[in-house]
Amino acid sequence: MDPSARAISQYSNTSDRLALRVAILSYDTNPQTWYSWLEQRLDVTGDVLEVGSGTGELWRHIDSSRARLTLTDFSSAMCDKLRELQLPQAAIRQCDAAALPFSDSSFDLLIANHMLYHLDDPEAALREFARVLRPGGRLRVSLNGRDHIQELLELGAAVGRESPILDAARITAETAPDLLSICFEDVSAERFPGAFVVHGPEPVLGYLASWSDEPMTAAQQADARALVEQKIEREGRFEIRKNMVLFSATRSRPLS
Repeated sequence: MDPSARAISQYSNTSDRLALRVAILSYDTNPQTWYSWLEQRLDVTGDVLEVGSGTGELWRHIDSSRARLTLTDFSSAMCDKLRELQLPQAAIRQCDAAALPFSDSSFDLLIANHMLYHLDDPEAALREFARVLRPGGRLRVSLNGRDHIQELLELGAAVGRESPILDAARITAETAPDLLSICFEDVSAERFPGAFVVHGPEPVLGYLASWSDEPMTAAQQADARALVEQKIEREGRFEIRKNMVLFSATRSRPLS
């Protein structure tokens, strides 16, 4: 299954799996939340497009009052969630990230928050991003490194619940600079500091459960719970390293 087909299977008809993954953010050791940290770096003003908005969690935390906001997602279930936010003057469009239904040079800022690794062809999407941005327009893309949530990946492998996303991803924080440089200038990266720390097994089990259409077996749940509880007993906590990176770039080159 390719990344976009996997995204369709996981997200097209439900927002539950995404909610389970977003929940891990509440266990961050950084006193500044991911959303607060992002807000300081986005400058949400002018005509703003978010591609792959998901449930719109970003806009529960970030002020959009100075922007003309357009939110998109390929999933009808996600678009329903976006409409529930009832953001003033926000347009909601269901569309493909690699075939955006907007005219050239329509936006001042484009945000792609943890979504590019779900795509078959992230380069095609980045070319679309450049097309709809105005010259001098700003791109903000967040991605994970290959060692992100390594402890969860190892735990999943140990209990037979492997993540399908990492091996299929056609862009990561390590490969992003080269791809971004094809269509954008002034590419820079900043890593969000901290780690996730939990003191019980439930957030971990929820995250593992989100990786597949198939529910975890009773044996998988029991094994994962035991491993997490053993580590908490030894170390006082279950720490999950993270590697979340925000890339910033400018649309200034003529497109070819």
